[in-house]
Amino acid sequence: MHTKEEKIQAFARLLDVMDALREKCPWNAAQTMESIRPMTEEEVYELSDAIVRADRQETAKEIGDMLYHMVFYARIAQEEGSFDIADCLNKICDKMIFRHPHVFGDESGKQLTAKEIADTWELVKAKEKGGNKTIMGGIPDAMPAILKALSMQEKARGCGFDWEKREDVWDKVQEELGEVQEACAEADPAHMEEEFGDLLFATINAARLYDVDPETALGRTCSKFRRRFTYLEENTIKKGLNLKDMSLAEMDAIWDEAKAKGM
Repeated sequence: MHTKEEKIQAFARLLDVMDALREKCPWNAAQTMESIRPMTEEEVYELSDAIVRADRQETAKEIGDMLYHMVFYARIAQEEGSFDIADCLNKICDKMIFRHPHVFGDESGKQLTAKEIADTWELVKAKEKGGNKTIMGGIPDAMPAILKALSMQEKARGCGFDWEKREDVWDKVQEELGEVQEACAEADPAHMEEEFGDLLFATINAARLYDVDPETALGRTCSKFRRRFTYLEENTIKKGLNLKDMSLAEMDAIWDEAKAKGM
């Protein structure tokens, strides 16, 4: 592993590379925060994918890509006279120091568990903001719905608004499932949408309470479905058949083969 000095040198090298690209590369010089944003979103998903696959080399590469984007935004802001990378780094350092009084402040000698810290996290953040923002107000509307639901639930938990026993959540899930079935029987599209949303929210909450990341869990299920459906597709073609011409029972038989193979 590198020394602290070598890490600082590596970061300084990235700043130098960015300066050169911004000044001498027409494509880089033409970019704006708005034009880079979609690419940054793609990089976030690529980093997430590398972490899920536990590919450390790829994770290192994707973290580098993310750092490049962050430096890119800061360089553009520097040219505008808004802020520079030092402002960004100081802001995050100030924020982390404020939010961790048990490490940097008056409570530095106090021994806290990870759960105790997590349980008061949102209250510490609210104190930092001086009451000018609501706790839910910091959640972006554009955030994907599963991540938004999880973030809302975590923020509520940080204020003490949570189930006393995680087992209690199943009554809520069952309640929402019943309401979905009732709404479907009514065939009211708006009511069905509302109740399906409530059921999904409750299910995500259950996953959170049992320390399961719903985004990762659903992502893995999607990958499993893709593998099995691809197997179904390939084996259908081998038999000279077409999926549209097969019965559900015939497709299920091949699907079960894929399951038996551990796909």
